[in-house]
Amino acid sequence: MTTGKQNISATIRNYLVSRPHVRECLRRGLINYSALAREICNDRGLEQFDAVLKACRREQDRIQNRAPLEAPIAALLSRARLRVKTQIVVAIVAKEDSFTRFARLQEEIRSQEGDFHLIEGEKAVTIITNDGFVGLIRSTLKGAIKKISTSLTLVSLLFDKRLETTSGVVAHVYGLLAERGVNVLEEMSCWTELLMVIEERDLASTLECLKFGKEER
Repeated sequence: MTTGKQNISATIRNYLVSRPHVRECLRRGLINYSALAREICNDRGLEQFDAVLKACRREQDRIQNRAPLEAPIAALLSRARLRVKTQIVVAIVAKEDSFTRFARLQEEIRSQEGDFHLIEGEKAVTIITNDGFVGLIRSTLKGAIKKISTSLTLVSLLFDKRLETTSGVVAHVYGLLAERGVNVLEEMSCWTELLMVIEERDLASTLECLKFGKEER
């Protein structure tokens, strides 16, 4: 059981780190402190309700004077470009000592003006490309394939360089999607570009919540 003023404060901050929307509401004074304290006690197995309640108020005092997140995030998102590509396939493949076959696959797909993204993990490699190359993936990688998912959509957000110095943008985007029940199946980023793979059925909801972007097909 967590005890002590310092430990309780640390527990609350850890709780809020994984819930940025709650933290932002706390900063703006939109939170019912008693309800939040009860939620934290239940979530973290604490019995010191009064101490947690006081710590929530202290945390609100600590963060309320910090610069609001909405303005810089909204400014950045309003200028972001949104690119959508349908009929996407995601292949999960066992990682190999040599990337020769992956390189050969990429070269062939690129020669046909296809899309190709590769994400290297500890034990597997994720390949994101177009549905039309499923046969090529199967013939090239054969038994190394663990799973292939088709009929997906790739949504790309292209920001300007301010993304590097603006905190909370990606968390905000994922929060918007989560509120509408959109599950991001795969994600990757490259400098000022954020790429997300979603189910095709979630495309309409995704476009609606990302109204700041401009769709390109």
